[in-house]
Amino acid sequence: MLVADHLRRPDGRVLSCSAAPMVAGALSAAGHRVVTGTVQLLQEGPGSDRRAAVAPATASAHWARDDLGAEGSGGVAVVVADAEAGLRPVAEAAVASWARVMGPRTVLLASPRSFCAGVERAIEVVEALLEQQHGPGGRRVFVRKQIVHNTHVIADLTERGAVFVEELDEVPPGSLVVFSAHGVSPQVRAEAARRSLTVVDATCPLVTKVHAEARRYAERGNSIVLIGHAGHEEVEGTQGEAPDATVVVGSVRDIAGLDLPDPSKITYLTQTTLAVDETRATIDALKERFPQARGPGSEDICYATTNRQHALQAVTAEADLVLVLGSENSSNSVRLVELARKAGTPAQLIEDCSRIRPDWLRDAATVGLSAGASAPHDLVRQTLSALAGLGPLTVHERITTTEDTYFAPPAAVRTTR
Repeated sequence: MLVADHLRRPDGRVLSCSAAPMVAGALSAAGHRVVTGTVQLLQEGPGSDRRAAVAPATASAHWARDDLGAEGSGGVAVVVADAEAGLRPVAEAAVASWARVMGPRTVLLASPRSFCAGVERAIEVVEALLEQQHGPGGRRVFVRKQIVHNTHVIADLTERGAVFVEELDEVPPGSLVVFSAHGVSPQVRAEAARRSLTVVDATCPLVTKVHAEARRYAERGNSIVLIGHAGHEEVEGTQGEAPDATVVVGSVRDIAGLDLPDPSKITYLTQTTLAVDETRATIDALKERFPQARGPGSEDICYATTNRQHALQAVTAEADLVLVLGSENSSNSVRLVELARKAGTPAQLIEDCSRIRPDWLRDAATVGLSAGASAPHDLVRQTLSALAGLGPLTVHERITTTEDTYFAPPAAVRTTR
């Protein structure tokens, strides 16, 4: 099937179909092979007849446009070859499902959103190394784990030459390797040294801060209660700083089972990408059971995570639906979805606009839109463009704070950036 991104009408006028990525995504998810492109209409039926002959003459289009706005404000079209009679009902149903959600819509755009300073720094590290190693004789740039948790970022850097691996035993001895923004344990650093690897550390400075706290409090003989998600790369790295002194708890439910040697020497630390309210509840439960438990001098949850949660809260109450751009393994993105749902607003985590489904938009006149700290800014622009393909779109940006944090790159790449 061909999903039109533009419809060229018989009189020469062009109807934009910027909703095409959403239409194509829904059809692809249903198992159909889909391409996008411009469709030339040879003729079109009057009134409500939305079936038209197209070029080539052996195909037909099933299409709809937004009749509530200006001419050309939005349209959806799916083309099938006349020989593919079995696909015609699929095309008709697809167009009908999107036609039902056409019309004016408002987007409340949460700000801050998308990349934070730590993510930008990590990506720039890999980009700079790829530039340095470009050309004959250049070394391959290996990256342990995903540099940040976003599939679009990883796909882009892979296309540009970065090689992502799960563990260091996949990296040839003597090679160049980048440690991701989530940090690594001392055991990983030791393994890199044993393999004579050249290491460039892209760990977010705010994660490095938590690692330093873990070492410092462990040296004092304290038990460390690390609040976070077991198995997450950041948690594994922090726990590795003092494995014998650290216990990981994920929620209030885990507090009752803690067995710590000295109640007077307990320190709690947190993963940097947690939900602020839930983490506060866990800390309160810990202090209720161990009144002498103390945290670090400043909060471990990073400024970007906090800011994006507060920004989303500013739009959630007015939204019929919340969309959060981010990958499923992005902790801060998942927390945003949970935050909206906890407030009673339907919310969906999407990799990009192709994951939006028409059923979500039914009765959703106002959509809240945000993006996790590892999601590229372009994904927001593309999503707004796709939603505009369904009819007139009004965008209101709600700014709760302005971020100006900057983290200098590591010395190994400063010469090129």
